[in-house]
Amino acid sequence: MALPRAVRRTNPITIALAGLLSVGFIFFLLSPSSNAGAVSSAKRKIASAAAHPLSPPTAPFVKGDYGSEQKPPPVVHYHLNNVTTTTESIQNEETVLILTPLTRFYQGYWNNLLALSYPHSLIALGFITPKTREGNTATAALQAAIAQTQSGPEDKRFASITILRQDFDPPITSQDEAERHKMENQKARRSTMARARNSLLFTTIGPTTSWVLWLDADIVETLPTLIQDMSSHDKPVLVANCFQRYINEKGKKDIRPYDYNSWQDSQAAAEIAANMAPDDIILEGYRDMATYRTLMAMSADTTESRDQRAVMPLDGVGGTALLVKAEVHRDGAMFPPFAFYHLMETEGFAKMARRLGWGCWGLPNYFVYHYNE
Repeated sequence: MALPRAVRRTNPITIALAGLLSVGFIFFLLSPSSNAGAVSSAKRKIASAAAHPLSPPTAPFVKGDYGSEQKPPPVVHYHLNNVTTTTESIQNEETVLILTPLTRFYQGYWNNLLALSYPHSLIALGFITPKTREGNTATAALQAAIAQTQSGPEDKRFASITILRQDFDPPITSQDEAERHKMENQKARRSTMARARNSLLFTTIGPTTSWVLWLDADIVETLPTLIQDMSSHDKPVLVANCFQRYINEKGKKDIRPYDYNSWQDSQAAAEIAANMAPDDIILEGYRDMATYRTLMAMSADTTESRDQRAVMPLDGVGGTALLVKAEVHRDGAMFPPFAFYHLMETEGFAKMARRLGWGCWGLPNYFVYHYNE
């Protein structure tokens, strides 16, 4: 005979089963998933990860689990006198921040970056890309390359990588070489480039950064020892000579100078500046503005036996491969987006650095190579 409904409701076995199911359900809700455990384990492996979002940007920050309690910002003391910039940068474990304004992504640039023999654990990367269709394409390609590298062999991974998107519009829509180098586009273009460089620099430089290497996105070939070669000169501001490989009129492989922004000043340039309006700038490498400066690009020895360690003092520098001691930037030397002594961007930076008491130098016989469009 069936039991009354009231008896069924108070059956001890039913009550025990219901309690057991309730405990199991609560345990399921509160326990972390295996995937979350794997993520937490992976996070613990990043020994050098920053503890808080407000930590220096050149130290990678790993977000905590959703809903976890956020630790208060750390108070960290940095002794800048202990940040060295020496001729033995690897032995002294000096950190290098490589900064690249990037509008187009060239695989040759990334491959060359990976081939650098400086310990990648001492290298932080920073990029800034424009918010344009071309910039979006470049950013997507860059992120794909980063994902592959940072998940690959540990000796190829970089200490940290930062990507910024410009918060201002580019002055010209086309990034074709001919359009970029038109004289009438230079002031607006270089002003925007200076703003991009400053945004990138001020956002990424950390208190442990020893050197800042400005490397253009279209530099596709350097020696693997680029960083230690340049830092071994112990110069506050040092620029390599930018050349380009091409096929000459005889159908043979050849090289030619590309960047004319590294120079020693001239009396003719001083006279041009004296007759300019306050906001006008001098542009190098254009026939309509003959400055008769001594150009590092034209001072190069291209023979196989050239002395690659030869140096020359400079008044203006280009930014294709420019190594700067971080303390120069910390002293206030930036890239003026306005006419500064009738100079702008990297040339204006050299003027500002020299006004702050830092010397600028060039390597006329040490070549880096620009992409040939």
